[in-house]
Amino acid sequence: MIYACYTVRDAENSNIKGGFKMSLIISIIVGGIAGWLAGQIMGSRFSMLGNIIMGVVGGFVGSTVLRLVGIYSYGTIGNIIVAVIGACICIAVMRMIK
Repeated sequence: MIYACYTVRDAENSNIKGGFKMSLIISIIVGGIAGWLAGQIMGSRFSMLGNIIMGVVGGFVGSTVLRLVGIYSYGTIGNIIVAVIGACICIAVMRMIK
């Protein structure tokens, strides 16, 4: 399962001071990387903000779709891969709608 952003409870239980803020920053970075990679794969051009949004939404979509199939990801690299897959799905759906 992808954990693009931790819950507040996870941050409170974390031994790292400011754990929630750090996980949010990491989620934005992972989302930006995933959105950019998906844009390169699908031949789409988004702004930096568009890449971040597409990557974060892609992380949710990718984890949901892959979870339905029984595939789970762990770690930063796994989260990036799942987010890229989800962002590619989102781009494909956007193209079908237009």
